[in-house]
Amino acid sequence: MTIEDGVVTSAWTEAAMFRGFEIILRGKDPQAGLIVTPRICGICGGSHLYKACYALDTAWRTHVPTNATLIRNIAQACETLQSIPRYFYALFAIDFVNKNYAKSALFDEAVRRFAPYVGTAYQKGVVLSGKPVEVYAIFGGQWPHSSFMVPGGVMCAPNLSDITRATAILHHWKDNWLEKEWLGCSIDRWLENKTWDDVLAWVDENESHYNSDCGFFIRYALDIGLDKYGAGCGNYLASGTYFEPSLYDHPTVAGRQSALIGRGAVYADGKYHEFDQARVSEDVTHAFYKGDRPLHPWEGQTDPIDPAVGRDQGKYTWAKAPRYDVPGLGRIPLEAGPLARRIAAAAPDPAPHMDSDPLFADIMARIGPSVFTRQLARMHEAPKYFKWCLDWLSRIDLHDSFYDKPIEHESGKGWGATEAARGALMDWIVLENGKIENYQVITPTAWNIGPRDSEGALGPIEQALIGTPIVDMHDPVELGHVARSFDSCLVCTVHAYDGKSGKELNKFVINGMV
Repeated sequence: MTIEDGVVTSAWTEAAMFRGFEIILRGKDPQAGLIVTPRICGICGGSHLYKACYALDTAWRTHVPTNATLIRNIAQACETLQSIPRYFYALFAIDFVNKNYAKSALFDEAVRRFAPYVGTAYQKGVVLSGKPVEVYAIFGGQWPHSSFMVPGGVMCAPNLSDITRATAILHHWKDNWLEKEWLGCSIDRWLENKTWDDVLAWVDENESHYNSDCGFFIRYALDIGLDKYGAGCGNYLASGTYFEPSLYDHPTVAGRQSALIGRGAVYADGKYHEFDQARVSEDVTHAFYKGDRPLHPWEGQTDPIDPAVGRDQGKYTWAKAPRYDVPGLGRIPLEAGPLARRIAAAAPDPAPHMDSDPLFADIMARIGPSVFTRQLARMHEAPKYFKWCLDWLSRIDLHDSFYDKPIEHESGKGWGATEAARGALMDWIVLENGKIENYQVITPTAWNIGPRDSEGALGPIEQALIGTPIVDMHDPVELGHVARSFDSCLVCTVHAYDGKSGKELNKFVINGMV
């Protein structure tokens, strides 16, 4: 990125590693994606399994029993519940102890709580973050990299002891971290907040709220100005996740959106649109791949070229540029992630089974998008997903089926999607003669770190970095805040250059602890 007079003026996001999972899957057995795609990410492999499974469910036109849908929901949600505190304490909040904030009256308390490894809140948050995936392992046999979700259901048959144990583990996590440390109150009290004014009043309501990790985060983030930069493109995409079992027992591409509990939507230029996978495309103008036009993933190509050759053509990254064709606006970049989900939850006219939550529509109207808003959106999901998991556990019928063997059709197309902790995650699969003809994955990191497209439009993180004020050119922690606020699934290095002289000012690693 370039910096002029202490402000970022332009940015380029470069994914420096070629991985090639889509090439690996060509010609393989249709179920290879259930094994291979969870290895794409070490922290959200369950999310990859979830959408890979639904891609085959739709291609093979399976029947999925109610119990299987419930357990898939529980497993995916528990993985996200694990990620919320682990990401916050281990990756994001560690920047709160940067020396640039030493003048803040709250700095000493931030160091006491959030210093890596030794902070009081850091230790509890990171250690207890592992509890929810113990629930995943009860049903999935292991975490990470389980492959227990299969077309037609799940490969497990839990008993009452499993359900009881899973419920107890979640309550332990809620009692010892979510309510005791993070909120300082019951989850029901927090979920009463429907406006930004409600949140501010909640902080000051009593000492327990005020001194909770959530209360302190809100106070400290506002004090050091995290609400003032990192806005991004201002347009959002959520594919949605978690299904009402009775509405998605025969998964189809067309029937997906109406069955969702966590809603899918596109919010662009101040208007809501129903999400439609047919409007998604990938642009490789500035990515190290062959291709001369945007392609829908069913027709997508992953044909790499030598980066040295690509740089001569103006290419600068291994990430493609996902775009969405918004009615009236055309193909534009969209931000994926918790903030996008919270905006989707505020969309009008929800069905009775759908998440409906106006809080972040009000927050966006009052203070707008920022590093702070993005973080608060993610943390807000912890109490919500906890309640959903308990409900799903209570609805499992131990006397009913968990799997219905499908017909393995030789040919077909499928699409599966979910919301990983980081955002919208999707697979498209094409089957021919009993083998994978084409497989394309678009991750939330791709949505967010994607490069410029053929029209020159910058990707979401590239846009979010522009305008960021830098206090110390040799320690630009503000850039770390913006980059980490998207929780990109990669280790990256920020290079800061003087926009006038071209001299490199500094470089530092983001997410290098994982």
